[in-house]
Amino acid sequence: QVQLVESGGGLVQAGGSLRLSCTASGPTFSKYTVGWFRQAPGKEREFVAGFSWSGYISYADSVKGRFSVSRDNAKNMVVLQMNSLKPEDTALYYCAAGYLARATFTREFGSWGQGTQVTVSS
Repeated sequence: QVQLVESGGGLVQAGGSLRLSCTASGPTFSKYTVGWFRQAPGKEREFVAGFSWSGYISYADSVKGRFSVSRDNAKNMVVLQMNSLKPEDTALYYCAAGYLARATFTREFGSWGQGTQVTVSS
């Protein structure tokens, strides 16, 4: 099972940018769909963006046009570039790996990182 580690979170002012990285262990990273999720206090974990093993990319409506996801299989890494950040983007951000090409639900991902905190001040 692949192991995932997130990095790049922090505190930023509204309108600013952050770049989150998800680094995976294991030789079969290219066979996984990698998703980004976030969870704010008192709220359910929600899908943010995904990059499948087949090259399919998807975004939640709330981040379209502001966030972009990229992937480098040679480095076992998926990056979430977050621009024009808003206070409502504040959450613990997780990356996860699964097998389904168009997975967006938490139950479709079997491996999870520990998360990285993103805080956007107004």
